[in-house]
This record gives sequence, C-alpha cells and structure tokens, in this order.
Amino acid sequence: MSDWDLMMPGMGLSAIGLAGVILSYLGIANTFLTGMQALSGLTLFIGLIFLSAGILSGGVATSGRAKATTLVIFGIAGSVGTYALSLNKVITSLTVFVGLLLVILIPTIVLAFFSMKMPKHFKPVATIFVAAMVVAIGSYTAFGFIGPGAQFHLTSMPQNSTNSTAAPASNAPVISIVIPVNASVKGNPSFTPDSVSVPKGDIIEWTNNDKVGHTVTSADGTTWDSGIISAGKTFRLDTSKLNATTYQYLCTVHPIMSGNITITAPLYANVTITKGASIQSPTQKYFDPQESKVKVGTTVIWTNNDNAAHTVTSGNPSDTTPGGQFDSGLIKPGKTFQQTFTAAGTTPYFCTIHPWMTGKITVG
Repeated sequence: MSDWDLMMPGMGLSAIGLAGVILSYLGIANTFLTGMQALSGLTLFIGLIFLSAGILSGGVATSGRAKATTLVIFGIAGSVGTYALSLNKVITSLTVFVGLLLVILIPTIVLAFFSMKMPKHFKPVATIFVAAMVVAIGSYTAFGFIGPGAQFHLTSMPQNSTNSTAAPASNAPVISIVIPVNASVKGNPSFTPDSVSVPKGDIIEWTNNDKVGHTVTSADGTTWDSGIISAGKTFRLDTSKLNATTYQYLCTVHPIMSGNITITAPLYANVTITKGASIQSPTQKYFDPQESKVKVGTTVIWTNNDNAAHTVTSGNPSDTTPGGQFDSGLIKPGKTFQQTFTAAGTTPYFCTIHPWMTGKITVG
C-alpha cells in the first residue's frame, strides 16, 4: 500500500521544483549554477525521492488512488514535456534540460527501489551514487573555474568557435552590435541594437562588453553559432551565405537574450558601354551614366552594348600603372563586368583600348 505521508510532500516538492526549472529555462532566471535552476533542481530531486518512496512503499501500488495520482503526475509531466519540445527552436539548451531530468530520475528510481525492496543493499548503492555525484559536481565546478574564461555554461562549446558562416578576412562593410554590461539580467538590453537590417554580403560583428561569456546563435541552432564569446572578444558573421530574410538569434547560455537580423537583397547599379563608344566624338556618350553615385556595398555592373571590346580599368589614362583597384580585362560585346565598392570615396575609370572613354564612381 502506498504511503501518503511520503507521497504528499513528494508531490508538492516535485511540482514546485519542476515549475521552477521550467520557468528558469524560459529565461526568467539566470544560468544554471548562478540562478534559480540550482535550487529548483535540488527541490525536484528531493521531491522525486519522497514521491518514489511513497509510491513504492510496500511494493508496487495497486490502489485506485495511487494509480490515479500516478496517472495525473505522468499527464502533467507529458504536457509540460510536449510544450517544452515546441520551444526547441527558441530554447536550444532543451536537450541539456532533458539530460538533467534523466540524471535526477535514474538515481531516484534506483534508490527508491533499493530502499523498499532490498534495504540491506541500500547504503552501499546510495554511497556509490552520492560519491559519483560529488565527483561529477566537483569536476564540473573545478573545470569551470580553471577553464578558458572561467565561465559556467550548459553547452560544451569551444571558445570563439566558428563554422562555415563565420566571416573570413573581407573588405565588406562591417555592422557592429554590442553585448552590453549585465545583458543577461532581465529587463536590461540584450544586444545594442537588438534589430538590424543589412545588405547581403556585409559583415556583422558582435562585441562582448559584458563581464561574462555569451553566445550569438541562430534560433534554429544550426545556421550559425559563435560558441562562447569571452568578455572583450568579438564574433563576425559573413552574411553572403545567408538568405534574404529575417533571422532570430539568442544566447544559449542566457536564453532570455535575443535579437534579430534582417538580410536584404544586395545593392546593384548598372552602367552601359554605349553603342559606338569606340569612336571618339564630342557628341558620343561613352558610359551611361558617366558618373554613378552609389551606396557603400553596391555592386556596379558594366554591360558592353558596343560592337567592339572594351575594358573598365580604375585610374586615369595618364596613370603609369592603372588598374590598381580593379581591371576588367577585355569585355567582349554583349558581356558584362561587375565590381563591388566597399569603401566611401571617388574612383575614376577608363577604357585602356579607347582612353577617351572615361567614367567615375562616387561611393557615399
């Protein structure tokens, strides 16, 4: 027969502990070792021990009340688990949460079973579990203090790790986002700015001005992941490999922190090499438009509509070494050449075959 003197406090403590852990992982509390999860997890652990001991008291429960209680408990746990799974794209540490519950559940069931069925073996088994827990917690804590950055975190990620979307050396424009001090505290700004819109191909750089480590991870957990960004460090993302859409991202260590980036279509400008441009004439327009004013990050595309081949070469006809910034080589009739301008300034250009053909790109 079940022991209700054990089951009642067990149910209460388990419910309180489970609710606290879930609320914590929804971002209302802080990290595992510094916030609400530690106390909630301990409460849940103790509650499950009392609850299991009460249910298994005198053997497997057969009373209607015990069965109904067990069914209600599993129903609540199943509902909470289903809801948590629906948040998997937002709470990327959910798998760690499930693992922690299993770590709590397995020793709870084993200890409860031995206490009821095999009491003479209860002490050695309990000693083994307690010793294993002490070693595990001690090792985790020690490595947290002596490891890189001495930051506690739930996921095993290398410092400043990068993947295929991490930005290599590039001349593309850089858009800066700052992780401010105390960003993980509820109510404080998480990212400054927390929403940006950038043309495809630009670089986004996050700088961690906080005193603790953070991550910049796409909400799906796969598009990009910065790994732990230590205090004072940066992470760069090359947007040329991203789609033109809006992405949500967060800090997997502190899921309460989130932001958005919107990738817009790249900027283009067209210049036409006009028909008859190879014939010098005061009335002939060689490049149309002759001077283009574009924004930083714009790709200018020259299309040769003439019957003769031309070049688009940076510099002036009087330069001894033209083409320092770009040189198209021969552009055959009907073909194109494109160049992306990543810095403000004015760049003259001309055709090396027909030097009277000149143009200018002004980037602002």
